[in-house]
Amino acid sequence: MRDNPLTFSLPRWRFTRWLAYAGPDIPRDIRIALIGSLYGTLPIFAGGVANTITVAALIAYRIPHPAMLGWLAIEVAICLARLVVLIVARKAAEQKRRTPTDINLVLALAWSASLGLGTFLSVTSGDWVAATLACLSAAAMVGGTCFRNFAAPRLTALMIALTLGPCCLGAAFASEPIMMVTFLQIPFYVLTMTIAAFKLNRMMVATMRAERENGFRAHHDALTGLSNRSGLDAAMKAMQAIRPGSIGLLYLDLDGFKAVNDTHGHAVGDDLLRMVGERLRAEAGRGILAARIGGDEFVVLCEDRGRSELIALAERLIARISEPYAVGDSSPAQIGVSIGIAQSPDHGDSLTSLLQAADRALYRAKSMGKGHCSLARRRVLEDENSEPAANRRSA
Repeated sequence: MRDNPLTFSLPRWRFTRWLAYAGPDIPRDIRIALIGSLYGTLPIFAGGVANTITVAALIAYRIPHPAMLGWLAIEVAICLARLVVLIVARKAAEQKRRTPTDINLVLALAWSASLGLGTFLSVTSGDWVAATLACLSAAAMVGGTCFRNFAAPRLTALMIALTLGPCCLGAAFASEPIMMVTFLQIPFYVLTMTIAAFKLNRMMVATMRAERENGFRAHHDALTGLSNRSGLDAAMKAMQAIRPGSIGLLYLDLDGFKAVNDTHGHAVGDDLLRMVGERLRAEAGRGILAARIGGDEFVVLCEDRGRSELIALAERLIARISEPYAVGDSSPAQIGVSIGIAQSPDHGDSLTSLLQAADRALYRAKSMGKGHCSLARRRVLEDENSEPAANRRSA
């Protein structure tokens, strides 16, 4: 379910929203993933269709009554409609368009109701071969419904009730009193399968939440919530893949942070780093990613920015970060920031090469005093890689 690369739309109708409800406070991306699982795959759908239509056809052949033939026609019509909706939905999802999720959910209920109708007709027909075949088919489909559609437990519960509920109704009209035992069996079965669907749903949502949080932690700094080195690398690759071109990198190192940290303590220092992260996030616009790569070092990654734009951004960041910070009960803390700037392809095409170039520029900015920015010098990459590290650092 979580590996489905397609994105299907959330339901919009009031009734279908109620059907697809998976629990309180579930993030949108998880709800979308749960909805995607309700569409299933063509092979799974084909297996279910083959089972129900075959059973309906055999019973209609055995009992060629107009009611049975009508049930077969309804079953075929619903299955064809579901197939069309499934194909249309997949094409729409591939093209990033809205998918007919509401119709898909309603047709799922209609399919269950059709199965229930066939079971009722077979049980009341007096032909126990047909009744046995219909009940076995219904029970098999209920198992599949429970363990495939538990992403929407309300939908699952209603589908199970529509599929097996008519067995009880049919028993009331049957000529065999022993069939009345279904009034005890079927409700208990419906209840236990519904409980199972809700439990499976809670387990799946909890697992998806954990995966979501672990994925966030893997690419984000725990203190500030900004991207970390791994997230920075992923963003760089994404920028290069989606829109190859110039990528700017600003390497920030806070001035005076150690003094604040030593004077006020690590707790205040952590608060200060979080506030710096908030200011960076506030300044980051479209095509800009802010990251913390360790200690008091931050990186801002930009796409499609010229040199003058990068310098202007650096100057804005210097002014914003240098504003006083209200930390704890003490007087406002004051820090500054120095920034080194590198740009692809002039200073390399990889994150490592840009960081190295920006680090050299940062060293040069710090040598000019606090609150300065410096643009990396253009170098031939081969000469740069062959130069000793000590010389590169002092450049």
